[in-house]
Amino acid sequence: MDRYRHSCPLSQQALIDEFFIEHRVHVLEIAAFLDRMDRATNRNAEGEFRYMAFKRAVAELVTTDPGRVERVQMILSDRDVRLLEERDQQSAWGAPQTNGTL
Repeated sequence: MDRYRHSCPLSQQALIDEFFIEHRVHVLEIAAFLDRMDRATNRNAEGEFRYMAFKRAVAELVTTDPGRVERVQMILSDRDVRLLEERDQQSAWGAPQTNGTL
């Protein structure tokens, strides 16, 4: 844990002064997405792997252990390194495909 201690040259106050508004926008966008999911007419993705990974990543943001960015990155990363016979889609899924477990 000491590897993270004092590794940012800015003070906490300087970080808040410089970046609060920018990150406030991102948090509001996440809240809006979650609200839309709650209000969706057809609730057919409650166990969808990307939604589950997203909620798990959001929960990780409020932990106090150093290294949140690495843990969130891993939650939202497909770690399958097998080569595909053919390309199955144009873009990445953004989370590991699972059966509801991460």
